[in-house]
Amino acid sequence: MDGVSDDGAVRSFLETLEVGDLCTGVITAGDPSRAQAVTLDGFPTRALGSLGSADTVWGRGRTETYEVGRRITAGVVAVDLDEGRVRLSTAAAEHPELWAFLSRCRRGDILSGTVAAIESFGVFVALDDGPAHPVFPGVGFISIPELSWQYFDAVTDIVRTGERVRCEFLQFDTWNGEARLSLRATQPDPFRAFAAGVEVGRILPGTVTRLVPFGAFVRLADGIEGLVHPTELE
Repeated sequence: MDGVSDDGAVRSFLETLEVGDLCTGVITAGDPSRAQAVTLDGFPTRALGSLGSADTVWGRGRTETYEVGRRITAGVVAVDLDEGRVRLSTAAAEHPELWAFLSRCRRGDILSGTVAAIESFGVFVALDDGPAHPVFPGVGFISIPELSWQYFDAVTDIVRTGERVRCEFLQFDTWNGEARLSLRATQPDPFRAFAAGVEVGRILPGTVTRLVPFGAFVRLADGIEGLVHPTELE
């Protein structure tokens, strides 16, 4: 097989794979403490799979090493068609129920659950239809920007522990084994309605809410704030 046709065969094979798929194969090269090459069943002529030292059990590090010649089952974390590589994670085999649940979720799905924990970086949600997470308080996670369209000082201004929420599924976070969620996506975007009713040059009344080194924030309507640059304040 020449180089051009071989590259075409690699691309065709990788196009059959999607993030969340389970693959089997054999580790053919590499150091267990670093990246290892994996020859996938279905394409034995080249090691297309890559298993890194961090691509293992979520949050706890590798529980066992995988020597050359070892057969493994792993989940597809990413597919790079241009480089002809597929990144794998053995976490899928460690927690098949969790991996299967997250693989079934599709962007736009509405998932319900209970706020399990609030952290400075986001909110964990225990999903009604999802399994428990092996490390985190909930399998669902809402980042700070996805909590609300409106500015808020504290996460507890939006949600509290134990509160019931309905969120939109954004993506399967294969690194942490989480369902990335958006609470604000289930609410109307106030900026769209606001922008539809104003035009450039119109004079708008507002209330200054914060002064910062780079200007002043002005509330123009409920959920709508604008920034006035220092050069425009005089």
